[in-house]
Amino acid sequence: MKKALIVWGGWDGHEPKPCADLFADVLGKEGFEVELSDTLDAFLDTERLKTLDLVTPMWTCGELTHARYASLQEAVLSGVGLGGFHGGMGDAFHDSIPYQFMVGGQFTAHPDGAVEYTVHIAKPNDPIIAGIRDFKVRSEQYYMLVDPAVEVLATTTFKDPKDQPWLKGCLMPVVWKRPWGKGRVFYSSLGHAAKEFSDYPQMLEITKRGMLWASR
Repeated sequence: MKKALIVWGGWDGHEPKPCADLFADVLGKEGFEVELSDTLDAFLDTERLKTLDLVTPMWTCGELTHARYASLQEAVLSGVGLGGFHGGMGDAFHDSIPYQFMVGGQFTAHPDGAVEYTVHIAKPNDPIIAGIRDFKVRSEQYYMLVDPAVEVLATTTFKDPKDQPWLKGCLMPVVWKRPWGKGRVFYSSLGHAAKEFSDYPQMLEITKRGMLWASR
């Protein structure tokens, strides 16, 4: 049986506990034994992390000490998958540039707050995206700093943001994946709140597939 660890906490606005419970159920139905932890110290036991197939951080903001990062990275380098979404993985641990490098990007802003925008499928033949067409969501449209080395699977375009009008027309990655040593990293900027995954089934399917792809 595959094993996954979901580490949840941080800013409550991203509903870490409801999202953790949701994906514990999703992964459980895919045959995973899922452990939930509400402490970042869960990252410190390197040898235990190496026995896992997937680690999913759901911790907006927070502090990832060097020891926590080093342990997590060692596990990923050894082949453990890292997969997550929105602020729980991409707006996390602002002081840890090495963590942001591993993820492949970092949140910077969501102009105009919650808006309707289109998710464009960039690689329709990739197994994480296959069969899913462009779709609209109403949520935070993340503007991110993104590593050009990641493989972008879906994008969005900023139409006419009132807060930062100079961003009009900017094409922004939404979903990507990357290798990290022997491990795989998956990230999606979708999923501000747990309810969005039921409102937009494409969002749930992409996130589930991405986590399964990342897992060992």
